[in-house]
Amino acid sequence: MSEHFDAIVVGAGPSGNACAYTMAKAGMNVLQIDRGEYPGSKNVQGAILYSDALERIIPDFRDSAPLERHVSELRFWMLSETSNTSASHRNDGFEDGKPDRYTILRAPFDKWFSKKVREAGAVLITETTVVDLVKNAKGKVIGVLTDREGGPIYADVVVLAEGVNGVVGQRAKLRPELKPQHVALAVKETHFFPEEVIRERFNLQGEDDGVVIEVLGSVTSGMVGTAFLYTNKESISIGVGCLLADFAKTKIPPYELLDRFKRHPAVVPLLRGGEMKEYVAHLIPEGGYDAIPNLTGDGWVIVGDAGQFVNAVHREGSNLAMTTGRLAGECLAELKAQGLAPTNDNLKLFRDRLGESFVMKDMKKYRKVPHLLEKNRQLFATYPRAINQVMQAYFRVDGMDKRSKEGIALRNVAKARGGWWSVATDLVKVARAWR
Repeated sequence: MSEHFDAIVVGAGPSGNACAYTMAKAGMNVLQIDRGEYPGSKNVQGAILYSDALERIIPDFRDSAPLERHVSELRFWMLSETSNTSASHRNDGFEDGKPDRYTILRAPFDKWFSKKVREAGAVLITETTVVDLVKNAKGKVIGVLTDREGGPIYADVVVLAEGVNGVVGQRAKLRPELKPQHVALAVKETHFFPEEVIRERFNLQGEDDGVVIEVLGSVTSGMVGTAFLYTNKESISIGVGCLLADFAKTKIPPYELLDRFKRHPAVVPLLRGGEMKEYVAHLIPEGGYDAIPNLTGDGWVIVGDAGQFVNAVHREGSNLAMTTGRLAGECLAELKAQGLAPTNDNLKLFRDRLGESFVMKDMKKYRKVPHLLEKNRQLFATYPRAINQVMQAYFRVDGMDKRSKEGIALRNVAKARGGWWSVATDLVKVARAWR
């Protein structure tokens, strides 16, 4: 191994792989370090892959990537304890037959992506933990220290793609410690079925069609969070996540929340007869724009989940991770080609490119949403329950005229929230958060 690299990338998830691949393809001497036994062994996600972000890195990824199902239908559920009000969107008109998103399993996908990174020329070390950053007398990051023997490994720049925990960046005082209200804890199970059972159970038309179900309501027991259910080729991923701060307050174990979700009348028929083979938990950044740390400094860059890059409103994460990784890789390659050092001043190139991208524009657009959700729990409990009660009453045929039913339904919504003034105030809060 060379004692000095152009760049060291800490982490082999979507952001780290995107960054390492981009720099290696540009001819840079890149070392990538991951603590897992193999890339993907420690990585957990729902998991949805967004095509555009990966296509900008590897245009022909569909020819070889281990994809599960392309998402042809999105379903949205609003649950009470025993009922479900839902909506859906289906799109069979993908341009040029290239779907917008796919379900994936992270272990095989990350292995595939890592192989592409190594084929591009990067060096990968696994089962190795970066324990600290190495700095010179002026405070510039000049390398990393690992748990292996042999001393520090040096580089012109270190890219921290270490995930939401970001212990290396925290230990080096490059980013603050996580706040419980800025991170969600999610738990997920994978249930296996014959492929034809999944197609029939979810009414999938094409062989590779898939469904994604996003869930709001009683499933989170009043906490800020959501649940999900994704179809893979021979399995179903089901999970639920809430703010870590809420779990600490309520003392509800995450697995108990997931068990409640699995027992809901809308879910039971979908999981019947399956074999559960995997249970995992992971943290998701939910702090939004105001929780983004400093992303650059002399000799270092932060990308992906470590930078809090998750669009919680649209449940997007992997595309933001890959895009921030790619942009960082492109900018570092440009600086290298121009003979410019990766100082904080020169890394303004990355900060500007990021600001011009959809990533930062979307993060800014929903800047107020995390605070809105944290301070207004009725959006996760009172309203979903009230809406289901309204739908149940309205569609019941019991001899009462519909005009009277509408009046009763509206009054019940107001009553559930403590009056019309509270309802109006909530609507104003939501509108302001989306401005």
